[in-house]
Amino acid sequence: QVQLVESGGGLVQAGGSLRLSCAASGRTFYAMGWFRQAPGKEREFVTTFSWSTGNTYYADSVKGRFTISRDNAKNTVYLQMNSLKPEDTAVYYCAAVRIRPADLRAMKNYDYWGQGTQVTVSS
Repeated sequence: QVQLVESGGGLVQAGGSLRLSCAASGRTFYAMGWFRQAPGKEREFVTTFSWSTGNTYYADSVKGRFTISRDNAKNTVYLQMNSLKPEDTAVYYCAAVRIRPADLRAMKNYDYWGQGTQVTVSS
């Protein structure tokens, strides 16, 4: 059974940092990444990492502030979020894809999802 278990969300002031974790079990993946959904908005791509190629991709809105990394031994992906802004407030979801898709930024291409973790950035 595939599981993605997220942790690390919380409340932080603007300019602060948080690190999210996503521990995967049950199988290996082509890529794992993060999406987020703010109240009243659609879920959007944040970042993804390909286990196969080592490539990373970021949304323009987080480039230079967020970093995705992994621990191969733990089959865990991390999202380090620095210089957080109130507009980063959202539920953050970990996601994984089994085989290489046409577009790693497209939510529809991901096969597995975590339960989500709330990140709230106060101004």
